[in-house]
Amino acid sequence: MSLTNLLENRFSVRAFLDKSVPDKILKKIFTTAQLVPSNCNVQPWQIYVVSGDQKDVLKDRLMEALMSGNPPNPDFDWGIRYEGIHRDRQFASANALYGSMGIERSDKESRMNALIRNWSFFDAPHVLFFTMEKYLNIMGAVDMGIYAQTLTLLMSEKGIASCFQGALGQFPDPVRKFLNIPEGQGILFGMSFGYADEKAAVNTTRTDRVSLDTSVVFCG
Repeated sequence: MSLTNLLENRFSVRAFLDKSVPDKILKKIFTTAQLVPSNCNVQPWQIYVVSGDQKDVLKDRLMEALMSGNPPNPDFDWGIRYEGIHRDRQFASANALYGSMGIERSDKESRMNALIRNWSFFDAPHVLFFTMEKYLNIMGAVDMGIYAQTLTLLMSEKGIASCFQGALGQFPDPVRKFLNIPEGQGILFGMSFGYADEKAAVNTTRTDRVSLDTSVVFCG
């Protein structure tokens, strides 16, 4: 499948089959992802992949943190509040997601339950955490975005579905403790992945893209 086809067909998956990705395939994907470019070739990404029983234990600990009532304490600044057209797009994305599940805007309880599924990894067989040294700040985040985009497309090439989740960076303490992540290393975000449950209504969610002339200016 061409890169264009991969981009045209990839979407965020929020329901997975109870089927693990073979280790051999995972190792091949992550080995290839190491080839991505980074500023000054610093390669800042430190990735933690959690599967099987370990994933289930971590899920329980994250859910405990979520239900404790304590506020999120992310390692990086996730405090942005979208404005104007960006807020409109955010709302449109949420409406597409909840609409695919038949959840009305007024049904706040169902919306909250759908949101909470982030921290149970949408029942995916695997979850990973994108981490980097905290001091790298915006430059490290740029490199991480390049790495993450490449990784998800490599997965798509092998028929593996995924969902990027900023939510998985909101409660870093139980993750850091469970995975023995050094204190100077921050959790930026996470990604659940596995094989998509094609019968799940939530996986019919699609979001649109703005026109080319909205995003790109050609000069000369």
